[in-house]
Amino acid sequence: MSSAGVSGEVGGEVVGIHRFVVFGDICGSGTLDLAEKKVQRAAMYAAFDDAYSSVGVEPGTFHQEDRGDGILAALRPDVPPTLMVGRWIDTLYESLRAHNQGRERPLRLRIGMNAGLVVQDRHGLVGRAVDLAARLCDSPPAKRIMNESPEIHLLVVVSDWLYGNVVADGGRYVEPDHYRPARIRSKETDGTGWFLVPRRPAPPLIGPDGELPPEGAGTPGGGPAGTGERPPAVGSRTGVGAARGGGPNPPARWLTASG
Repeated sequence: MSSAGVSGEVGGEVVGIHRFVVFGDICGSGTLDLAEKKVQRAAMYAAFDDAYSSVGVEPGTFHQEDRGDGILAALRPDVPPTLMVGRWIDTLYESLRAHNQGRERPLRLRIGMNAGLVVQDRHGLVGRAVDLAARLCDSPPAKRIMNESPEIHLLVVVSDWLYGNVVADGGRYVEPDHYRPARIRSKETDGTGWFLVPRRPAPPLIGPDGELPPEGAGTPGGGPAGTGERPPAVGSRTGVGAARGGGPNPPARWLTASG
């Protein structure tokens, strides 16, 4: 576990701070033997490190927890969220592409993203923002997409708040028109998540409940499933808000391999 020690305290009581939360999970890790698990875990951490570096987030300045076949992280409040939904995702995609080139068992990741109040104690992170990031990552539509579309190596699901307040505003590397909404129903969660497959005009979703198209059928173009157009952004711009800018240049150690 790595930790930046970000917490709030009022009158001796630890209080929540608005932070950007990332929950990542390796798809199909239960089918891997121990040797391949180690390879994929190392590649996942390397990809995350590349992505952090690309947006100027230095080691030791954020909290990160190991989840066996995944990662839970919370960024410092001063990290611009537009960098996380833009350059960070793009760099993660490129790092995965470089690692997976020529591999029989590619590393495939589901990523849940959210922002909200997070409490960090000596055991780790807690808060509804953390819970929702995990629900988005592990949602039935996300798992169906990855189970039924083996050619997809990275799927990102952001919360409705994050889409409306940050993604919809656009920015460098941010592609709001490439997201599609689907209903997320898991445990106590019943809401909307926004799905993105980087470098594609749309994820394979055709309905508001996360329906996938029949095998061999393409995803309708031009907007969110079932509507033909992108709805207006929802919610007011509060909390961390959106910020412009592409961030610093990413590390070049994987660029040659990615072509």
